[in-house]
Amino acid sequence: MDFLSNYSAQILGITRIMSGLLFLEHGTTKHLNFPPGTMHPPIASLSGAAGVIEIVAGTLIVLGFFSRGAAFIASGTMAFAYFLAHAPQNFFPVANRGDAAILFCFIFLYLAAAGPGAFALNKK
Repeated sequence: MDFLSNYSAQILGITRIMSGLLFLEHGTTKHLNFPPGTMHPPIASLSGAAGVIEIVAGTLIVLGFFSRGAAFIASGTMAFAYFLAHAPQNFFPVANRGDAAILFCFIFLYLAAAGPGAFALNKK
């Protein structure tokens, strides 16, 4: 599919924006109850701190503003989330509900390495 290679920067940018929006949604659910959810941890807890990171890093990733650093921090946060919260429940990611954390971890690690792509406020 060589025809898609002409659009790789745009596809990378769209992937960054959509991943950032989904990540941001996890944080806003935790701390702003939007969209309404059941998980509302105290900010001083590990899950609460992760929610703050999800809001801040998610916003920076969506905007493409210092997105490499934000994506690197988000990737590490999701690695911690998987190994601290999901992996102890069950070996299989689909059974421990950690598949989203794994995907976020590796998508953000890729974004940290590849950069923001198109539609970014800056190229850092």
